[in-house]
Amino acid sequence: MAEAVVKKIYPERAETAEAKTKAESPASRATEIDRLKQKLPTSRRDRVRWFLFGLLPIALIAGGLWYILGGAIMSTDDAYVDAEKVGISTDVAGIVQTVEVKDNEHVDAGQVLYRLDPRQFQIALDSAKANLAQIALNVDAMKQDYQHMLSDAAAAQAQVDLDQLNFNRQDMLIKTGNTPQAVYDQAKYTLANDQSKLESLQQQAKVQLAKLGGDPNTPTDKLPQYSQAQAQLDEAQRQLDHAVVKAPFSGTAASVPSIAPGKYLAASATAFYLVDNDHVWITANPKETELTYVRTGQSATISIDSYPGVTWNGAIESVSPAAAQEFSLLPAQNTSGNWVKVVQRVPMRVRVDTSDKNKPPLRAGMSATVDVDTGHRRGFPHFW
Repeated sequence: MAEAVVKKIYPERAETAEAKTKAESPASRATEIDRLKQKLPTSRRDRVRWFLFGLLPIALIAGGLWYILGGAIMSTDDAYVDAEKVGISTDVAGIVQTVEVKDNEHVDAGQVLYRLDPRQFQIALDSAKANLAQIALNVDAMKQDYQHMLSDAAAAQAQVDLDQLNFNRQDMLIKTGNTPQAVYDQAKYTLANDQSKLESLQQQAKVQLAKLGGDPNTPTDKLPQYSQAQAQLDEAQRQLDHAVVKAPFSGTAASVPSIAPGKYLAASATAFYLVDNDHVWITANPKETELTYVRTGQSATISIDSYPGVTWNGAIESVSPAAAQEFSLLPAQNTSGNWVKVVQRVPMRVRVDTSDKNKPPLRAGMSATVDVDTGHRRGFPHFW
């Protein structure tokens, strides 16, 4: 009703609104788009379409070749730089006297790292030296005593021989009745008594000879008691030497502030650490499913996260005979009822070529990526 009134009163406005409504309808917009498409050159659309169709087989062929010829590189980023590192300690207990190195300082093999107070070790060494000297004197005295025992035994033997002559004489006289019985008994007693003394002296000489190793001419330093005293002296000297702790190899000292002069260190207590910078390797932990074609000696390329764009050459040095979880304190109980299969990781050691001194230094613990060239190609799928 209102539209009819508007058309009668304002016919021009009504025609304009109606035309605007038709132009905004979806059918009108679709018709306009088709009209614009028809204005585009037909040859251009065809060229784009045929170009894309031509790229499709090339992409399929390239993808197939990539799959067939690929798969030779085994890559893992579960890898870290490793190096020889040892906790510096000594097998003697004592008080730290001086610390000869600083934290993160490079040291050479044999360089003094720290010293313990040597007084207690020097006292023990002096005591061992005195004991060794006393043993040497005792051995010389034993040899002299042995010679004296031999002399006493020879004198006793002469006395026994004399007593034997007297007893034989009295034995002949007693048979003829030309000597009293008391004289005969005295001669018999004297002979038995001197024989007993001779046996005692001979036994003492044998005991003394046994202490001398069965040979009175044995050198003093060959006797067991002397060797024992010499061993005690050597042990005291060793402890004194170990009071001065030296670097077992060249490297960098770490965590040195953990000790200071005056601190008591128990035997075998770690003072600080020494890390070898010259001999480093990569410890990688690839999945067991990635080790199918990995073999010892295969070449590898190492990338360090700290040095983008820089690579190192290397080779597979060894592969662990067991998965890492086999060495854990609580290994997985695969026979339990709640068992869940988990892909295990097997440690792998990669040798690194560090001959190029122009490359940045490798530090233990750095994250790395290892790419191993296994030389294996995927080939065609099995169902082909």
